[in-house]
Amino acid sequence: MSTLARYGEVSQPNLVLIHGFLGSKADWLPLIPQLSQHFHCICLDLPGHGDNQPEIASMLTNGFDFCVQDIINRLDRLGIEAFYLYGYSLGGRIALHLAKAYPNRVLSLWLESCHPGLTNTEEQAARSKNDQLWAKRLHSLSSRDFLQLWYQQAVFADMSDNVRNTLIAKRAAQLDQHPKHALKHIFLATSLARQASLWDLPANLACESHFFAGSQDAKFTAIAKEWQAKQPIILHRIEQAGHNIHQANPAGLLACIRSFFVERLP
Repeated sequence: MSTLARYGEVSQPNLVLIHGFLGSKADWLPLIPQLSQHFHCICLDLPGHGDNQPEIASMLTNGFDFCVQDIINRLDRLGIEAFYLYGYSLGGRIALHLAKAYPNRVLSLWLESCHPGLTNTEEQAARSKNDQLWAKRLHSLSSRDFLQLWYQQAVFADMSDNVRNTLIAKRAAQLDQHPKHALKHIFLATSLARQASLWDLPANLACESHFFAGSQDAKFTAIAKEWQAKQPIILHRIEQAGHNIHQANPAGLLACIRSFFVERLP
């Protein structure tokens, strides 16, 4: 199976889409009918997710470097040099690292519900401890039991019971297709506790940096506003959405993309 999917004419501007933890390249399908009218969309499975199941031994200790190089290698094989870059949550944090490593290849950086990095050692230690606990749960519990706990976290509080249950069923079916060892490893290797602080990155990029925040996601709206106050971040507030904007309100997100980006395409 392929670890990426492509949609739209290759003559259109390239748009690379990176999903979040537990997701896959298929997460972007609700957006593709409209996005592919204006972009050549490349949807990627992150290592340990979907059809991208590398040997654990091949993963580097620094999971961010490993994921960045994994993405770049696949784009190089396609002959894709420059691209718009969209990342959600974990995918956004990896997108930040990619933009830092390959700034000349990123035409515009689009981040959805993404943390730029912890700067407090106590917060890093607490996050590391918490992620170790989640990793143990991922390894020891059934997929459904793990997901029941995962989607009870405060950041997903905007989800209705129906949406949560549907997502749990979908994710459980995906998780059960592969052993969880690689997923557990990449989860720990890309922990927020291990992430570099990239708060200052936008000012060092030649391209624009955009942040999409759901109106119901108080935590990441606050992070985005704090970041915007310090750096050239363009903040887009999407109504009727929480942490996972493209799942909760794809129409609202697409309307924002159309109004702000499509009309500016060359």
